[in-house]
Amino acid sequence: MFAVITDIHGNYPALRAALQAIDQSGVHRIFCLGDMIGIGPDSNEVLHMLFARNDISMITGNHDEAVLALLNGEEYPNSHLHVRSHHEWIASRLEYSFIQKLNNLPRAIKFTHEALDVLMIHYHINQERFKDHISKDPFSSVVEPSLPNLVELFSDRQENLICFGHHHPSHYFANHDHTFLNPGSLGCYEKPAARFALVQIAEGQSRIELKEVKYDNTEFLKSYSKLEVPDRDFILKIFHGNQLR
Repeated sequence: MFAVITDIHGNYPALRAALQAIDQSGVHRIFCLGDMIGIGPDSNEVLHMLFARNDISMITGNHDEAVLALLNGEEYPNSHLHVRSHHEWIASRLEYSFIQKLNNLPRAIKFTHEALDVLMIHYHINQERFKDHISKDPFSSVVEPSLPNLVELFSDRQENLICFGHHHPSHYFANHDHTFLNPGSLGCYEKPAARFALVQIAEGQSRIELKEVKYDNTEFLKSYSKLEVPDRDFILKIFHGNQLR
């Protein structure tokens, strides 16, 4: 059995709560599907926790890659210009030791287990654009979560189980050929809960449980103002549901 987490977005208390719950579930591997940083202010705490473990496999998401573009002196994506000042703030606070570690992460992980082909990816990327730099906007546009939409979006993929993130609501759809799983953003949610998924594969079939665990996010949400996080009012409204009201 393995766990899937995604879109931590710099929320250390949520990650800590999720990993505590996962560790009690008997999983042997955890897959983290990108956007570890960006939005929330706890980049270093999150990355310390993730890289300190040897049972977590990570891939990059668009926020990770956009911040890395700034740190690497590369072209920044025009599609992210509205959050550039926020990403510059994130980059300025990121510990130097994490830059190369993030640069070394892949965009996708593929494997076969019990005759089931599995893909881990932040979101769909057309295969001919898979190596495009983040400044070229390789990730496909988000579609509304439904089985027909996801079948069409991932029509160029043959894997049986496709796990992804990027779009923050949870997704779980399946037909005879494919299962699509997005556990939902772990760090961005309109209530004090951290989401993840547990996956068990046996005899070519997957059994999936969508989970969430409650945690106290009060001090985390207050830290946006204490640290003067750029765009904090927008972030607290859109990504955290104005929970401090």
